[in-house]
Amino acid sequence: MDLDPDTDLSFTRNLKAPRGLIWECWTTPAHILHFFIPEPHQVTDCDIDLRVGGRFNTTFNVEGDEMSNRGVFLEIVPERKLVFTDTYTEGWKPAPDPFLTSILILEDDAGGGTRYTAIARHRSPETRKQHEDMGFFDGWGIVADQLDAYALGLARG
Repeated sequence: MDLDPDTDLSFTRNLKAPRGLIWECWTTPAHILHFFIPEPHQVTDCDIDLRVGGRFNTTFNVEGDEMSNRGVFLEIVPERKLVFTDTYTEGWKPAPDPFLTSILILEDDAGGGTRYTAIARHRSPETRKQHEDMGFFDGWGIVADQLDAYALGLARG
């Protein structure tokens, strides 16, 4: 995938959990609640309609403030790729102030885990810089760690 350094942020990490389980966590609302935002912040609600054009809505509690994100899925390749955006809401209604499109790429790694790539595409260099300054690498890294720990706990359960 071609990345634009002016508007895209990306990182890749090898997770210990298998690809199928990582996919399940990313596509099941009950699982999203456990990893999708860095602790101690919380996801308090998640509503997923897993189809192109289907909703991917989340609500966060960040230091007592409720934040609502509404979006849709743009591409779904089961157990391999998930693309969602806040540029539109369900019904292809344009959002007033979109921030990003997220691309998750999942591949098997040699050790039975998952090669996990997260890409955040922004509409401008300014929003890319804003996201990086907000802590993209640390925050999305924490989310990847939380996801891996949570998924491994499911695998053992």
